[in-house]
Amino acid sequence: MVWTQQDSRKLECQLTVDADAKSTDPPLIERGSSIKAYTTSRATYPRLRVFYRRHQHADNLPTSPAPVPLLVFIHGLGGSVAMFNPLLTSLTPIASCLAVDLPGCGVSEFEPRDWDAYSTDALVELLETVIEDHRDAASGQGVVLIGHSMGSSLAALLANPRKPTTALHEHVLGLVGICPTAGQFTPERVRMLRAAFYIPEFIFNLWRAWDRRGGLESPSVHRFVGAGADSESKRLQYMYNYQSKSPVWRRMAWGALPMWSNGVPSNGLAALDVWAGLDLPVFLVGGTDDQVVPSEEVDEIVSVLAEKKSESSLETNGVTKSSEDSTPANGAAGLPCLPQHPKKVVVSTKLPSPAGHGLLYAPPTVPILAGLISDFLSTHVTGRLSLGWQLQYLCRDGKWDVKNLEKWRNVAPVSGPIGGVFRAIKTLREVDEEHCPRVFVQKWGGIIKDVIDISHDNPVYNPRGLEEGGMHYHKYGTLSKVPPNETEISGFVDLVDKIRADQKEQAKAKGWDDGYAIGVHCHYGFNRTGFLIACYLVERCGFTAKEAIEAFAKARPNGIRHEHFRDRLYVRYSGVKSDSEA
Repeated sequence: MVWTQQDSRKLECQLTVDADAKSTDPPLIERGSSIKAYTTSRATYPRLRVFYRRHQHADNLPTSPAPVPLLVFIHGLGGSVAMFNPLLTSLTPIASCLAVDLPGCGVSEFEPRDWDAYSTDALVELLETVIEDHRDAASGQGVVLIGHSMGSSLAALLANPRKPTTALHEHVLGLVGICPTAGQFTPERVRMLRAAFYIPEFIFNLWRAWDRRGGLESPSVHRFVGAGADSESKRLQYMYNYQSKSPVWRRMAWGALPMWSNGVPSNGLAALDVWAGLDLPVFLVGGTDDQVVPSEEVDEIVSVLAEKKSESSLETNGVTKSSEDSTPANGAAGLPCLPQHPKKVVVSTKLPSPAGHGLLYAPPTVPILAGLISDFLSTHVTGRLSLGWQLQYLCRDGKWDVKNLEKWRNVAPVSGPIGGVFRAIKTLREVDEEHCPRVFVQKWGGIIKDVIDISHDNPVYNPRGLEEGGMHYHKYGTLSKVPPNETEISGFVDLVDKIRADQKEQAKAKGWDDGYAIGVHCHYGFNRTGFLIACYLVERCGFTAKEAIEAFAKARPNGIRHEHFRDRLYVRYSGVKSDSEA
């Protein structure tokens, strides 16, 4: 049998699902993104997607000696900003966050085409330029670099003063490497890999199509997330693989290979000598089942980073943590210190099976990874990156609290059952004695197993309080005062479908009693909450619009209060379209 380009196109047409990066952009990423042009000493990149979300309360947090650090996310070879969506959802509440689709990746345009513009050194200079464009340099703001795979290597090069373009390395306060690469290439291996790049691109595309045979059960998907991964992890990996452009991948991979001169490598990915030069807090995370970058590379990097052999590590629930307590000391009046150069500490973690190369977006590992990164930031960089501390600090003066405290207190915390699926709730409040995560889990943990937060802003509570109590938190932001649009409705329905499927498996495995539910809240839990719940009841549970609105009002007295929300539901499900929509 001869495999042709036509065969590969047929195969891709059969399996293409959500293949366009722009159409699959998560709402958080889409809202925080802009298209920008950047020029470096090497090239001009005309249309790069840059995600930047300033901390919602940056102006109300201490700015002396500097603002809260900027978190910078760097994707790897064939990756995109969208892969960081789950982590960004967890970390945007604690700091301003920045991420960029490297040229030709994700939503960024594949320009220029010159191979030199995709070399590792060129990408490092580009990242340096983008970061300096967003860092509050005038106030002395520091940055924490968070990279995945090759992105970890780019982060190490940015943090190392070996070949700086700017003074950025002086302001890097910490580094998180997810599935980091040790960059160990022998001259023979480099020659072999370079020879492979002379294979014509159409042959490479045929191989990629062949590698994707089987769709979600293809070798391509299994290699990144494992054959035993959940269906959502497999779907995401197939989508990301399909969105990766071959000519971009080839250019970046070529540029990542070092040049050898007199037996000495230069350029290319960060090798162990670059990692060894880091003098700052470093957190390395590997996946036990990673088939792309074996977790043993974490050990190689740790071995050159460790300053003292006595700095041992200890194993706790399959997670390795540094045994040295280097928590930045608190300053006066309980204000955590923000050191300009935090003390070097190396923390390494290997997430247990089935964690693979896609652990940053795989649903089973994301909550663990997000929690570990949060702990590292607040413990080893600055306590000002603790969401709990920020909530306490801001609530002292009412700067981070519910909009109308008296009105909020007069709203019932939790509704009755809605359609056998939901409970509408008002937003939790971290400093409340009754409706805070700790008490909420104690009271409702046997019934409400998942909470969907559809508020647009960061919550006024720490979601980790729910997660630690066994209740899963999902952020799905929507704008207030306006009915959710078509994309938001579709995304909400899909999210609830996935949660229900997971709950069904959990109920069977853990013997849950009937009546378990999904909690949904905006601020008070009426308009947007009622609208989206009603949409789900119509689209999945056989309700009419009228029945869904009435069911919500019965369980949540006063129901959907804004008339234009109710009108939109009736119009949406009436089947009537205006001439302009026909």
